[in-house]
Amino acid sequence: MLIYVFRRLLTAIPTLFVIVTLAFFLIRVAPGGPFNQERGLSPEIKANLEAQFGLDDPIWLQYVHYLNNLLHGNFGPSYNLPDFTVGELFANGLPISIQLGAAALTLALLVGGTLGIIAALNQNKAGDYAVIATATAGSTIPSFVIAPVIQLVFGLTWNLLPIGGWNDGALLNKIGPVLTLSLPQIAIVARLMRGSMIESLRAHHIRTARALGLSRWSVVVKHALRGAVLPIISYAGPAAAALLTGSIIVETIFAIPGVGRYFVDAALNRDYTLVMGTVVVIAVFTILFNLIVDILYAVVDPRVRYD
Repeated sequence: MLIYVFRRLLTAIPTLFVIVTLAFFLIRVAPGGPFNQERGLSPEIKANLEAQFGLDDPIWLQYVHYLNNLLHGNFGPSYNLPDFTVGELFANGLPISIQLGAAALTLALLVGGTLGIIAALNQNKAGDYAVIATATAGSTIPSFVIAPVIQLVFGLTWNLLPIGGWNDGALLNKIGPVLTLSLPQIAIVARLMRGSMIESLRAHHIRTARALGLSRWSVVVKHALRGAVLPIISYAGPAAAALLTGSIIVETIFAIPGVGRYFVDAALNRDYTLVMGTVVVIAVFTILFNLIVDILYAVVDPRVRYD
């Protein structure tokens, strides 16, 4: 297992290199630049700014400088937020986004997995239909609809939750964003768990376990669940990478100071270093969580071996 993990980490290096290279040149192919958005900016001032940040160098030299800085853990300065470096922006916003994403993913796996199991055990019954209907509705309603409804009902009407703000991570301030992030994921996890649990309950070893007289709890939890959870693990990897890097809509509506708000602003303003930092962070999270998924596969399913 350790050899497999080491080999995967080694293969992640050229993968990151390709991602960084493509992103670096693609963002510069797009029209405009980080200092083209300023109205009334004289050509002399623009030229001075580009010289200050090295944007007047040949593009291949800019690429070499960026790789050198990246290898030293330096994401560079933000062009549109000159008082901060990209590392400082991520250091302030990423822990907040991680807290929200981790809480939302945990809630989605627990609640969605439980609903999926209940639906599978009551296939073609009222409980099954209720879970399917709820999951279908939850997966089709977008976040920009769920968030205002939570603010309107729980914040303005019932005065149970604040309608926005972070308040140093207070519990009440987290409930609204976490619910908004988790509800679509709960619906997806519930449908995945239902289908995989139904298939697992029809497996030959489950029939054998029932024939041996094992209790329903033992059959479902100790035997069927281990096979049914594999598709959930596969889905949880990319979902975790997406949730932990922040949600633009949710963080904007609830005024959360996470990293999600930087993503679109960086692309629109051609903030090269912030865009590149975002790409690197998302790529690292995706590679890391895919590796964790592969490891969990071997832990859950004894048939999987990486020797």
